[in-house]
Amino acid sequence: MSNIPIEKLTRAYLKIRTHRAELKSKFTEEDDVLKLQQEKIKHALLKHCENTGAESVRTSEGLFYRTVKQKYWTSDWESMGKFVVENNVPELFAKSLNQTNVKQFLEENPDKMPKGLNVDSEYVISVRK
Repeated sequence: MSNIPIEKLTRAYLKIRTHRAELKSKFTEEDDVLKLQQEKIKHALLKHCENTGAESVRTSEGLFYRTVKQKYWTSDWESMGKFVVENNVPELFAKSLNQTNVKQFLEENPDKMPKGLNVDSEYVISVRK
């Protein structure tokens, strides 16, 4: 490539970059449509579980089941910081709360609830072939 004029290499590079950006944009648009369709289907499957009381359903096409997904967060970082130091549990920290470690800590210490900790639980659907 050393004997190819620099202008031609520059033009080719820019043409490739533009084409990649177009491909990425088209992919993102199409993928967003598919994600929305999947979310609607997951919602319908979750409703089926709620209406029938089922935790899992096997069909000829595959299995779907619902599980509880919990999220932990704090609205009082100062109190959370003190709590972590007092209880020597730095593993509760990441840039956000470490979900697995917070859940485990609360299960092991049900009498210790940090001030400002919020808990949100929701059913989620998992689908496997």
